[in-house]
Amino acid sequence: MDLADIARRFGTPAYVVDEDAVRARCRDYLAALPSATVAYAGKAFLTQAMASWVAEEGLSLDVCSGGELTLARSVGFPASRIIFHGNAKTPAELRDAVGVGRVVIDNVAEIHRLAALVPVALRQDVYLRVTPGIDAGGHAAIRTGSEGQKFGIPLAELPDAVARVLSQPELRLAGLHCHIGSQITSVAPFEAAAKIMVDQLAMVRERFATTLPELDLGGGHGVAYLDDEHGLDLGHFGAAVPKVIAERCRHLRLPEPRLVVEPGRAIVAAAGVTLYRVISVKRQGGRTFVAVDGGMSDNPRPALYGARYSVSVPGRSGEPATIVGRHCEAGDVIAEDVPAGDARPGDLVVVRVTGAYHHAMGSSYNLTCRPPVVAVRSGSARLIVRREETADLMRRDVGR
Repeated sequence: MDLADIARRFGTPAYVVDEDAVRARCRDYLAALPSATVAYAGKAFLTQAMASWVAEEGLSLDVCSGGELTLARSVGFPASRIIFHGNAKTPAELRDAVGVGRVVIDNVAEIHRLAALVPVALRQDVYLRVTPGIDAGGHAAIRTGSEGQKFGIPLAELPDAVARVLSQPELRLAGLHCHIGSQITSVAPFEAAAKIMVDQLAMVRERFATTLPELDLGGGHGVAYLDDEHGLDLGHFGAAVPKVIAERCRHLRLPEPRLVVEPGRAIVAAAGVTLYRVISVKRQGGRTFVAVDGGMSDNPRPALYGARYSVSVPGRSGEPATIVGRHCEAGDVIAEDVPAGDARPGDLVVVRVTGAYHHAMGSSYNLTCRPPVVAVRSGSARLIVRREETADLMRRDVGR
């Protein structure tokens, strides 16, 4: 089934996800990192179908809210393969997280709060999230590994945090975690982070006589959004990062920890496209504006980060046009310089590489209903998330 058929059958706007491509990418990660734990970062895109695909392909799952955890449990995702994140976990989320594979502690207050919730005779495995002081990522808003931002425990405060965890019999410190940023396309920052984090594992052994068995380097693996861009080279990453860890461990005479990685965007981004219909074409001020039936409510990334996309209007060409959304914001721009100056109302518009951070970040701004998600596998399409209707929005409003 081609995209035009999907648009006719399911309407627009609509997200389309290639299930075969997602599964293939999961297998690529397992092949590139055979000795590591690969945990899909659900914040990129998470539905019941996606959680099931990830489980069936043997990956673990990284969640960062009670809602994501509830969804994972709704499909029977193995609790032992769930990693729970969050820099400000609510008391309810901490309570619900007890029993998952790993809880990532982001601040010292969580240590005692979590320990108090663990039932007698149970131990909860935890990681401590470390801020390694590395600045990496495609935009300042998604650089999370440097000091001066809200995530993690600074290196200088890590010994105190380790002592606090080790003093809690309800908790077991399984390893250290860091996440240096998102949309990183070079292996070098991950190599640098690996060295720093192994040094911290050595510090824990020396100061506390405790050898931690796991090292989670987070995610942030970048992808190519445009034809002239490149994503993170998975083969290079899979060869270089474990090698750095092994060499540093040998130098420090430290047992090698099990590596954990948390790709999200790199698993699903390229597997997704978004379909729109042209609503109007306007020429003014020397520019051509092609307005579509969606916009910043289903794709906030251009407005948030200045993200750019490969966009086409099949069958059209002509002068460069700006593809804009329907919302009452001048910044509601999907793409510029698209060769579609001869577009007409009703034309199909295809935005590529939208599998990550679109459905997940979608909103009902202007009380606009959120698009459906259509999964395609072996030429067949099926609905996995239905289109939101106005009645859904009204049900949330309890009245005056």
